[in-house]
Amino acid sequence: MNQLNQVNKIICVASGKGGVGKSTTAINLAVGLGLEGHKVGLLDADIYGPSLPVMMGISAGTRPEIRDKKFMVPLTAHGIECNSMGLLVDSNTAMVWRAPMIISAFNQILMDTLWSPLDYLIIDMPPGTGDIQLSLAQNIAVNGALIVTTPQDIALADVRRGVEMFKKVGIPIIGVVENMSVHVCSECGHEEAVFGTGGADKLASDYGIDVIERLPLDVQIREQTDSGLPVVISDSGNGVGASYISLAKSLNKIVHSDAFCEDSVPEIVIKDN
Repeated sequence: MNQLNQVNKIICVASGKGGVGKSTTAINLAVGLGLEGHKVGLLDADIYGPSLPVMMGISAGTRPEIRDKKFMVPLTAHGIECNSMGLLVDSNTAMVWRAPMIISAFNQILMDTLWSPLDYLIIDMPPGTGDIQLSLAQNIAVNGALIVTTPQDIALADVRRGVEMFKKVGIPIIGVVENMSVHVCSECGHEEAVFGTGGADKLASDYGIDVIERLPLDVQIREQTDSGLPVVISDSGNGVGASYISLAKSLNKIVHSDAFCEDSVPEIVIKDN
């Protein structure tokens, strides 16, 4: 049985560039959806640099149970079912693999994980537009992609390539998340747009999509991420974590809207080139 048949919505969190806080966004989104009452799984698709075990507070050396010498039982952390290459190898192991091995490893942790019936499977994609992204599009029906960017031009240039890739493979864009949008000084409360303003709005306007959330640049996010306790849990009220709860609510509303479901049916076009 294909375990993914038990997943209602498969959402990938992606960016064209590393260092924009994509994994932090994916993890807090997954936990936020869980706090909203949804059954959620989280797959770390970054084979070269898996970060899920640390960010979700899973103890080093913890391994998933293996059944029938093939299938992996996902670990549960903060109420979320999790799997990652980081749970299968030593944290100091360098994955010096060529593309075919990377694709094989990704397909295994995707297809051979014994996910429970889930409302959402959130896939934290590696940066870029390479083999993992193409393998995902070819092998499973992804319901949508959430694009994470920071406001500055250098990030937006790479993110545009990511948006173009999803358009080409027929995966609908749920919206844009502008991360590190504004920094609020913890001492005086002064707000400053460290990485500029308006970038995500321009990207969204160019592609006819929406900026569905602006996430702050805040030291709590880094501290909680390093400690393995996502900030959406420790500060889910009116503080920083509330932004991730808002993101979870917005995503849930969008992917269940009639307009999004109608637009999500891909049109396959075959060309000679």
